[in-house]
Amino acid sequence: MGHEEKVVRWFETTDWIQAGSRIAVILVVTFVLIAVARRLITGLEKFTAAHAHDIEAQKRAATLSNVLRKLASIFIGVIATLAIFNTLGISILPFMATAGVAGIAIAFGAQTLVKDFFRGFFLLAENQIRQGDVVEIAGKSGLVEDLTLRYVQLRDYEGNVHYVPNGEIGVVTSSSRTFAFAVVDVSIALEQDIEPVIEHMRAVGAAMRAHAVWGPRILADLDVAGIESWNDRGITLRARMKVRALEQSNVRREFLLRLKQTFDKHDIQQPKSTLTLVSTARSAVPEGPPK
Repeated sequence: MGHEEKVVRWFETTDWIQAGSRIAVILVVTFVLIAVARRLITGLEKFTAAHAHDIEAQKRAATLSNVLRKLASIFIGVIATLAIFNTLGISILPFMATAGVAGIAIAFGAQTLVKDFFRGFFLLAENQIRQGDVVEIAGKSGLVEDLTLRYVQLRDYEGNVHYVPNGEIGVVTSSSRTFAFAVVDVSIALEQDIEPVIEHMRAVGAAMRAHAVWGPRILADLDVAGIESWNDRGITLRARMKVRALEQSNVRREFLLRLKQTFDKHDIQQPKSTLTLVSTARSAVPEGPPK
């Protein structure tokens, strides 16, 4: 008896009410299992975050739980689909055989997709990218809003959303790992004495460390490297402060604001743009041919 005859026979002899009830039960059980799986994964994430020693472990737990929830939903959905096929009397063996042959053909034409999944797996396994990180990948930078085995979703400073396939990610530059440095370049005039400027910079850094709001964000005193450049436009001093991850831009802006106010108060000379006009007088040209 062929497959088509079995299906026709099933439609002629099966009680539709009973079959519909079974399918309804399968769907209800499917939704319940998905909800339970999501709740268990969320509970595991909260448990891991509560016992984590640092924010890095919490971010990794959030990223893995997000991926596990999606995988659990797909797996339970596939099992439910197979159960419904079995209830309808439809054999899945021909579909599996067809899928096997089609899979070989698709594999040759979907190498990029396979590359995305493999790269996404290693990104998760090696903890290179997590939700909430600020990263630069494939020429795009921003906050990681979502991470799957297929792509990374980034939102940049202007609010634009970028979907970067995992297969295109070569180098990952993260600004969210444990700590960072707020690097500051300060320009002064050539005539300005450098020592008072360095003292003012250190005083501003110390005041920020003692501040109730900015102090917890700064992990070390201001480190003044010295002269970064020196040319006819002025002198540039470079310094940096060790800060918590993702705080480097905020600390840098606040430091520059306070330093500008301090420079204005103590009359620290700043570089000034100058324009020099040179006029050359030409000698009179005699008229007529030379004699």
